[in-house]
Amino acid sequence: MKARKISHYLAKLAKSPLNRILVFTGARQTGKTTLAKNYFPNFRYLSIEDPVARGQYVKLTAAQWKELYPLAILDEVQKEPRLIESIKSVYDQWQEPRYILLGSSQLLLLEKVKESLAGRCVIIELFPLTLPELFTQNWGDTVKESLFQQYLQQPKQSLNFLPDFLLEPQMAQKKIAWNHYVQFGAYPALTNPLLTDEERRVWLRDYVKTYLERDVRDLAMFRDLEPFVRLQKYLTLRTAQTLNISDIATQLGLAAKTVQRYIRYFELSYQILMLPAWSRNTGKRLAKMPKIHYLDNGVLQAVLQKQGGTTGAEFESLVTAEIYKQVRCLQMDISFYHLRTQDGYEVDLLLELPHGYIAFEIKMAEKIKLTELKRLKKLNDLLDKPLLHAFVLSNDDQTHELAPNFTAVNAAYFLG
Repeated sequence: MKARKISHYLAKLAKSPLNRILVFTGARQTGKTTLAKNYFPNFRYLSIEDPVARGQYVKLTAAQWKELYPLAILDEVQKEPRLIESIKSVYDQWQEPRYILLGSSQLLLLEKVKESLAGRCVIIELFPLTLPELFTQNWGDTVKESLFQQYLQQPKQSLNFLPDFLLEPQMAQKKIAWNHYVQFGAYPALTNPLLTDEERRVWLRDYVKTYLERDVRDLAMFRDLEPFVRLQKYLTLRTAQTLNISDIATQLGLAAKTVQRYIRYFELSYQILMLPAWSRNTGKRLAKMPKIHYLDNGVLQAVLQKQGGTTGAEFESLVTAEIYKQVRCLQMDISFYHLRTQDGYEVDLLLELPHGYIAFEIKMAEKIKLTELKRLKKLNDLLDKPLLHAFVLSNDDQTHELAPNFTAVNAAYFLG
């Protein structure tokens, strides 16, 4: 079982008398139950997915909850939203009880949470493993911060990169974690060393099937999944591309509003990340369409039923997804964008911090040319806040610096 960076954040929450209800949400199989059980071993685990037990839990009064289950984990709580009202009642009447609510479907869970538990709970999103977490061997290991995470917390300090990834003492282990991530994604179950590669692929195919048959049906109560499946395939083929809703609707024979609603379901179930276009400079002609990224490359490969090589677009998405997960692990309030001008200039990823921006160009190339860094300098004329640093992330083992704040570095080295 891999260690999780977010456990340090949970330690802070667990000590506070204000955080008596924690809500874990995220995609299915991201380790919510495992994390809750291991980090809160003195809490009683209650599965709300069991229809018989669920009916009994609903009958309990607030006083009975307080006496029988003062410390409890309620798994798949979105299956019975009435229980959230019970937990609210316990919270309002007594100071001692603490609860952890787990749910896979963000829409169903969070709508009820926001209605009933506003101001009473902390919502924690759990994603597939990050590269530093993949690098750990067991639950008790310390999750080391990547170079990216170190920089993110002190962006005004310059990073000292080795001239070549090959000189990194832990390069072999980082490469192993990176290769697993590229090939199979980062769901915890797939890190079991006893699994064969074929068993991992079967797991991913079953995951896609379960996602469609359970999460999607829960979210949308579809009678016919076929249009949704067609859109799922369409989006995987166009990961790292901008989305034109009208074009998608025309190509798939669906109404534009239906496409928008379906894409929202993919977001709410943690399958995709939508990057809005940065367009704050009114003096420049900037594209407004969002860009889509699949959040797990293993799932993307399973949807496409492919093995082997990764395309440049898939590489961009898996790097973007890793950056997104690592930011969320740190619980930092950072906005994500892509940028494209009408004359074709674009930046793959733009992170907005309170005092400036960090830009990323993502290339699958084994060798990077300095022109890739030079073109990022144009950003200084577009942005409304300082450009703190510009990175080109690639498969090039050598580190290149055009200037102190313009760096090309190996993606596995930077993020591992």
